[in-house]
Amino acid sequence: MNYLQYTFQTDPENVDLLIAFLSDSPFDTFEETPDGFQAFAPASASESDIEALLTDLGGQFEFSWEKSLIEGQNWNELWESNFQPVIVDDYCAVRADFHEPIPGKKWELVINPKMAFGTGHHETTWQCIAAIEHLPMKGANILDYGCGTGILAILAAKEGAARVEAVDIEEQSYLNTIENNQANGVPEVIARLGTLDAVEGRDFDGILANINRHVILDSLPRLAELTKPGGWLLISGILLSDEDIVTEAAQKAGFEKKQMKSRGNWLCGVFHKLA
Repeated sequence: MNYLQYTFQTDPENVDLLIAFLSDSPFDTFEETPDGFQAFAPASASESDIEALLTDLGGQFEFSWEKSLIEGQNWNELWESNFQPVIVDDYCAVRADFHEPIPGKKWELVINPKMAFGTGHHETTWQCIAAIEHLPMKGANILDYGCGTGILAILAAKEGAARVEAVDIEEQSYLNTIENNQANGVPEVIARLGTLDAVEGRDFDGILANINRHVILDSLPRLAELTKPGGWLLISGILLSDEDIVTEAAQKAGFEKKQMKSRGNWLCGVFHKLA
């Protein structure tokens, strides 16, 4: 698949906000750079719609951008040149298969992301990895909603989850999750392509949802139906300014906020399903 690459130059304080606005558009992958960030969208996406959005955002933020076409066969070379290992304290290391092993961590995940989001670099994924260390995974029935590379599902399986479903609406994410499951030796992770309607499990002990505010808000009632009483929901992909609206919506759906942490401009929260 060919991709459009938009390279943005902007002040550091604008990066997270712009990525948040763009995550609801056809862009499905973001990489931060020293001067801003790069955003990637399938070449089949409407360039006029994307650029109309950029024009609108230009009235709110100061940034410049350039566009180029990345042919599918060049993607691996592109991300290999940019992808550095990620370390989450002493708990977890995330690397690609071309990196040297990283000793001294409880878990080492081998993630080859292709065009799927979720390498651990972004604050949202980093926080979810850190949170999983303290969530009850042993013997649990887990759903990873919007799995990207499958990184969180794989870590849940490593922590002893008995069954893990990982679902994503993007075919590339679905295929990439299957590949990364095999690379990490976790056959208990079941990858599915589609929305929450594609999920076959129910009464999940825990759900991982690292997506974005709009998808989370739309999905909370269904996520509540899929979570067993007393189960938990880990939410990320939301900005600091989104905390009140997400918390209120979660409460209406039957969840109680137990913990909320932040890294940069991004939040990661744990909610419990009320009995």
